[in-house]
Amino acid sequence: MATAMFRSSIGSALRGGAPRVTPASKRTFASHSSVHEEAREAAKWEKITYVGIVSCTILAVINLSKGHPHSDEPPAYPYLHIRNKEFPWGPDGLFEIKHH
Repeated sequence: MATAMFRSSIGSALRGGAPRVTPASKRTFASHSSVHEEAREAAKWEKITYVGIVSCTILAVINLSKGHPHSDEPPAYPYLHIRNKEFPWGPDGLFEIKHH
């Protein structure tokens, strides 16, 4: 069947005619609904989208306005391995200009 459709489309193209659209080759959607039903469905999903946008925005504002707890000292993680030893070149930075 595919080869027959291919041959007919090639033949039609060679004759200069437009390809024929038969009811069997026309694409139909699964719902087979009318224009009014499709418009209602589109309006319904548009409203659902707007409600979702508003609700997500409200939840984001609520969550971001709470903030997060601060502590004075960071937790003592053993992997930080903080060294409190003086630098070998003194308390100033290595490239600091010393004023006499």
